[in-house]
Amino acid sequence: MADLPARIDRAALDRIVKRAAELQTGEHELGDDLTEDQVLALGRDVGIPARYLQQALIEERVRSAPAESRWLDRAIGSATITADRVVMGSADLQEHVLLDWMDRNEHLTVQRHQDGRISWEQMGGFQAVMRAAASLGGGGPRPMLGKAGVVSATITPLEAGYCHVQLSADLRATRGAFIGGAAALVSVGAAATAILAVLSAFPPILLMPMPVALVAGYAATRPYAGVAERTRLGLERALDHLQRRGSRPVTELAPHPSMITSLVQEVRKALQP
Repeated sequence: MADLPARIDRAALDRIVKRAAELQTGEHELGDDLTEDQVLALGRDVGIPARYLQQALIEERVRSAPAESRWLDRAIGSATITADRVVMGSADLQEHVLLDWMDRNEHLTVQRHQDGRISWEQMGGFQAVMRAAASLGGGGPRPMLGKAGVVSATITPLEAGYCHVQLSADLRATRGAFIGGAAALVSVGAAATAILAVLSAFPPILLMPMPVALVAGYAATRPYAGVAERTRLGLERALDHLQRRGSRPVTELAPHPSMITSLVQEVRKALQP
């Protein structure tokens, strides 16, 4: 048997825990369908705390079916990146924590704030320059939502002590720029084909530019997948923060700074050696 590595990474840990849970639950005779009470009882038998099972049950109830993707989404990637999670804590508390996180770790400013719904847009002007300079020189986490035009959050109260948080990032402008670059390459190929046709080129030479242009155009859109993945990780990172700190009282969280205070903080950070 192969020895396990000295340190186990997150992917291996997930596989080990999942397999151990399968082996433990496999010792119990289970039907095809279980009630929530039976699931909670099974959790007690296998040693899973009730609050984790309760949260998992709520997540399963609010889970939505995946939307059918269009051909452009399948070929290049979706223009809207979403992530959602059920977290502990009231909706008001989660709003406070999320506002604080976005203000401190992303170059975003509040666009609109209603009860249960918040939208952000990218910073501009002097504050954006100071925030970018501070993030380059600081040791904190780097912003991950800089390519999103608008980031929105919907916070829905569920059972007592839980709420559902859904985050989405609009990447239509960013994806459009990649598509525009690909279209330009295809246009060059079409123009080259037209010129060769006017010059009465041989068919093998006449047909050469378009396949090359199509391949180059498709290759030009491939980096968008990395942008979309980084944006998704940025949304998941914010949800991770909510899950870690969302159940703490508001008094234990840092107050939300005003714009003037933020400017002073960013200038001080930028001037630090």
